[in-house]
Amino acid sequence: MNTPAAFDRPIRNFSIPTFQYPRISGTQAFSTSKSTLRLVESSSRKCFRNLSFRGCSILEFPGGTFGIGALRVRASSSHARPLSGGSSGDECEFREPSFMEFITSERVKVVAMLALALALCNADRVVMSVAIVPLSISRGWRQSFGGVVQSSFLWGYLISPIAGGTLVDFYGGKVVMAWGVALWSLATFLTPWAAETSIWALLCMRVMLGIAEGVALPCMNNMIVRWFPKTERSRAVALAMAGFQLGSAIGLTLSPILMSQGGIFGPFIIFGLSGFLWVLVWLAATSSTPDRSPQISKYELEYIQNNRQKSFVVENPSKTSKGFFVILSWMPIYFKTIYHVDLRQAAWFSAVPWSMMALMGYFAGVWSDMLIQNGTSVTLTRKIMQSIGFIGPGIALVGLTLAKSPLTASAWLTLAVGLKSFSHCGFLVNLQM
Repeated sequence: MNTPAAFDRPIRNFSIPTFQYPRISGTQAFSTSKSTLRLVESSSRKCFRNLSFRGCSILEFPGGTFGIGALRVRASSSHARPLSGGSSGDECEFREPSFMEFITSERVKVVAMLALALALCNADRVVMSVAIVPLSISRGWRQSFGGVVQSSFLWGYLISPIAGGTLVDFYGGKVVMAWGVALWSLATFLTPWAAETSIWALLCMRVMLGIAEGVALPCMNNMIVRWFPKTERSRAVALAMAGFQLGSAIGLTLSPILMSQGGIFGPFIIFGLSGFLWVLVWLAATSSTPDRSPQISKYELEYIQNNRQKSFVVENPSKTSKGFFVILSWMPIYFKTIYHVDLRQAAWFSAVPWSMMALMGYFAGVWSDMLIQNGTSVTLTRKIMQSIGFIGPGIALVGLTLAKSPLTASAWLTLAVGLKSFSHCGFLVNLQM
């Protein structure tokens, strides 16, 4: 038999008549979870080459019959990396990157920038949760009107995630995220001026903040699905959402300190300026897609392109997050009014649950990706994560009603929001389906 020569034309289909040579139009790797078969073509005749099986399979070379036991064969291009001894540069087999390769990759730099944006998003949001107490006292507002100021954020947030998803489809996550961060940073920066001008100006700034922040999660979804393969998306979402939760903790802990040094409006100015700085770095250091990035390596680009799903939808995550926003906005007031702690203590008690949520979210992301890599279906994995993220917080919030001290209440809230982070690997990663 002549020695077969590898070639680089991928096949689209093939048939294998019994007792005949198979008709092959090119090279393609076919894989199951435990086996890999590569078919190549010689210029003079058709035969098999580079066959490796780790499962139970049967193969009879040309001249006999061809069979693969009870294995289910499917086309796949996942886990590709160049073969060391292959005769063609285009024949490749992909493997999962190591932990160090993952954390130093260009795609992790992108998700780190997303995490910073989401941290600013929540920090800008919770500043008013802390400032509303001294602001209400200085302005003589009743507690009910303080609730109106707080909820005005949600007036703008009500429809903006839908509009944000539409804009992301047309312009991409990079551009829309830059505009979103710029607008909500402007709204945060101008809040002191608005509060000194009129009630209506303050409410308008809060509505503007809600409108601008509504694009954050659709942009995050868009960027992650473009930059990360299916088996890494839970981790990517977990990293980005860790920034989201740490932003709450940072905003709640730093706001009282900044207020003591720069007055009630000090945090608004600091966080607003930080957002403008983020926009400059985001535009200069990131690209909307991997193939447009000048910093990405050839191996990482090929790994992403060969493992990424080609079609996706941008899920609107706001439909399961309203309770989250209510807890986020009212937690400092809850500790101050129910347990009569001072503002700084209330902020610290409120920050602990969000820090735990960031840690639990990353654990959930790693576990979710491990389940998928070990053969659990994506659908079942999402259902497991979503069930934990719904049932767990419900039980913890029932326990909260029995709390007799701020420490106990903080523990129940920590458990509730920590388990809620599992839902981020459910509905929020539903774009993988």
